[in-house]
Amino acid sequence: MKRTVFTCTLILAFFSILIVTPSISTAKSVTLKYANFFPPTHIQSQLAESWIKEVEKRTEGRVKVEYYPGGSLLKPKQMYDGVVDGISDIGFSVLAYTRGRFPVTGAIDLPFGYTSGVVATQVANDLYNTMKPTEFDDTKLMYLHAHGPGFIHTRDKAITKLEDLKGLRIRSTGMSAEAVKALGATPVAMSMSDAYQSLQKGVVDGSAYPLEANKGWKMGEVTKYAVCVYPVAYTTTFFVTMNKDKWAALEKKDQDAIEAINKEWSLKHGEAWDSSDLAGLRFFMEQGNQATGLDAKEVERWKKAVAPVIDKYADGLA
Repeated sequence: MKRTVFTCTLILAFFSILIVTPSISTAKSVTLKYANFFPPTHIQSQLAESWIKEVEKRTEGRVKVEYYPGGSLLKPKQMYDGVVDGISDIGFSVLAYTRGRFPVTGAIDLPFGYTSGVVATQVANDLYNTMKPTEFDDTKLMYLHAHGPGFIHTRDKAITKLEDLKGLRIRSTGMSAEAVKALGATPVAMSMSDAYQSLQKGVVDGSAYPLEANKGWKMGEVTKYAVCVYPVAYTTTFFVTMNKDKWAALEKKDQDAIEAINKEWSLKHGEAWDSSDLAGLRFFMEQGNQATGLDAKEVERWKKAVAPVIDKYADGLA
């Protein structure tokens, strides 16, 4: 009798496995497309790839992601609309490349004198979480991050005073363009993807960017001088956002897992901006280039010059 009961139990257990197993193999899964303008070799692109791996891991394979770096699916200026329209399900780009679309979060890029990428990233996310701006309502924002202090780099002319900037064409975007104009130079709008060739050919005389770009985008090969004026340093804010319908279609447990990852990765990006700033400065100096500051009196002149940019922006939001 005991043998019969044991045999029946084994048979029931076997058929239970047969019944349960198909539900595992047919578990709902989704594959998303992720577009990024950074080249695959850049640390910010590598962080996007590690985010993808973490998403796949924590969702136990229910959410998979195909990655398209280097502007291969969407160019930086097309990124946000491309996510809204579903060309890509996830997009990584720059607020300033769609100027005027993000009036509240665009304030992050003002020349407040940022000291690090970690600080700028914290400011970006604190502002978003506090203000809850509606400007991202047509997508699901994953997170924001921002680079470390942005400085003016030039091709042929060292900058030691405001007057040295007069007449120079400086590649810049968003709020950095306003600051460049206030300092006396002529801003020229273009993405980082186009900056190297434009500097190499002399289309522009310089560019505003963080030190990391000297190595990350090889800008240190086509510029010779950097003027590092920390009290008027700007930042550039980056977004990672998802198509709203694709987000809504995910299971709640997978949404929760991704939200947790987003909080971790935002900080990772900020830290990476800082470590790559150091690497970028080393690369810049190894090319025989010069990175200098300004004396206190000249710094005050620069602060006074950009102050109206901040005031005007604040008035526009009032």
